[in-house]
Amino acid sequence: MDRLIDAISETHNPSVVGIDPTPQLIPQAVTASMVEDAYGSMRQSGDYTDLVPQAMAMSYFLFGQAIIDAVAGIVPAVKPQIAMYEALGAIGVSAYNQTCRYAQEQGLYVIGDIKRADIGTSAAHYAHHLSGISATLPIPEAPAHTDPWHEDAVTVNPYLGADAVKPFLDAAEPHDKDVFCLVHTSNPSATQIQDLQLVNGQHVYEHVGMLVDQQNRNTTGLHGYGRLGAVVGATYPAQGRALRARMPHTFFLIPGYGAQGGTATDIAAMADEHGSGIIVNSSRAIIGAWKRRDHTTMRNPDEALAVVMACARDAAIDMRDNLRAALT
Repeated sequence: MDRLIDAISETHNPSVVGIDPTPQLIPQAVTASMVEDAYGSMRQSGDYTDLVPQAMAMSYFLFGQAIIDAVAGIVPAVKPQIAMYEALGAIGVSAYNQTCRYAQEQGLYVIGDIKRADIGTSAAHYAHHLSGISATLPIPEAPAHTDPWHEDAVTVNPYLGADAVKPFLDAAEPHDKDVFCLVHTSNPSATQIQDLQLVNGQHVYEHVGMLVDQQNRNTTGLHGYGRLGAVVGATYPAQGRALRARMPHTFFLIPGYGAQGGTATDIAAMADEHGSGIIVNSSRAIIGAWKRRDHTTMRNPDEALAVVMACARDAAIDMRDNLRAALT
C-alpha cells in the first residue's frame, strides 16, 4: 500500500471518488449529443444495433473524464465501478479501460471495483487485471508486456476462501499493485452473513479479517501495511472499530460515506493511532453533486460538463475538509 499511502500524504486527503456512471447521473445534454454522434456514424451502414451502447459508453467516458479532471490534485485516487460499463457490452468495457488509463495519466491511483470471486484458472485469468498480458510475438514493434486494464488495485470477494485471493496477490506482487478483500460491507443486508457468530465466538467478518491480517504480517511495506487491504463499510462503525483493533497491518477501503449514511466521525475511529490506514470512498455525493444545482445553464455538452466539474470539485473539497477535521 506504499504508493497509495504516499499519494494520500501528498494530497493530505484520505478519500477516493467512486466513478459509478448511470444514465440518471449523466446530464441530458451530454447523452443527447453522443446519441447524435453515434447515429451519424451509423447512418451510412444503416445498422443501428449498437446505437444505444455506443452513445452511452461515450457518455460514460466523457462524464468520467470530467470527474477525473475536477478532482485530480484534490483526491489521491478514483474507483471506477466496472459493473456500469460491463452492462453496455464490449464497448462499455473499452470505455472503462479508457477511463482507468486517463485517471492514471492524471496521476491518480486507480482502484478497479471489480469484486471478482472465483478459483483456479478462472481466478488466475481475472488476476490479469493486475498482471496484464505478457507474450512474445514475431513482430519487433510489439511490446512484450501490456496492461489493458490500467488499475493499481482491485477489489475481490474472499468468501470462497484463500483460493479466491491468492491468484490476485501472486499477480500483484511483481507489479507493485494491491488487492482489497470484502470483509464487512456497507449494504443493509451485510449482517445476514457477515455478522453470524461462529462456534468459537468470533463473527464471520472477524474471522475473515483475521485471515486477511495474517496474510499481511510478513509482507508489510515501508508504512507498516501489507499488500492485501480490507473493504470495511462506514455504515457499521462498531464493527469497523473492532476490525481495526484486530487488523493492525491491514489498510481499509471504506465505502458508505455520504449518500449511504456513514459520517466522518464514524470513519475516524477506523483509522490507526496516526490517523492513517484508511481511504474513504464517496460516489454519488460527488459525481451527482451537479443535480443539486441550477440546470438552466446546461444547454450543451460543454456547459453541462463544466457544471459537473465545478460541483464535483466543491463536493470533493468539502469531503476532504470534513475528513481532515474528524481525523485531527
